[in-house]
Amino acid sequence: MAKTHITMKVNGAEVEGLAEPRTLLVHFIRENLSLTGTHIGCETTHCGACTIDIDGMSVKSCTMFAVQAEGSDITTIEGMASADGSLSALQEGFRMMHGLQCGFCTPGMILRAHRLLQENPSPSEEEIRMGISGNICRCTGYQNIVRAIQYAAAKINGVEFREAAE
Repeated sequence: MAKTHITMKVNGAEVEGLAEPRTLLVHFIRENLSLTGTHIGCETTHCGACTIDIDGMSVKSCTMFAVQAEGSDITTIEGMASADGSLSALQEGFRMMHGLQCGFCTPGMILRAHRLLQENPSPSEEEIRMGISGNICRCTGYQNIVRAIQYAAAKINGVEFREAAE
């Protein structure tokens, strides 16, 4: 099958490559760009493990063709940390609040939470739960993931994180 030349910006860097028209974006990212933080879970948009940020939207990269991303600005989990290697507020939140267990869903969860906080910098617990509802975690029960996102929101907003009374 003929391959198409595609270019895009990934984690701030211009990249290019060849992809068959049927190549899923998740496979292009993992195989052509060697960015393996974007996980392949269900390949049917159900789990959200492959969630990335494209042009300011959360996208499940398992149901988008690489050629559809031509010219796009993409952020993967590898692009969340600062250039000096320091963790983003969300990565720090997941670490500090134990928002991960096996870690398989974590990259997609963090990218979805990133977009959520871009759209709503101070979400309530209910808004967080609704905002991440398209991303499945089979290990944690979500409470620590919600706390991690609340922690990140507080840090981004420059306020002290206080856990809600149980």
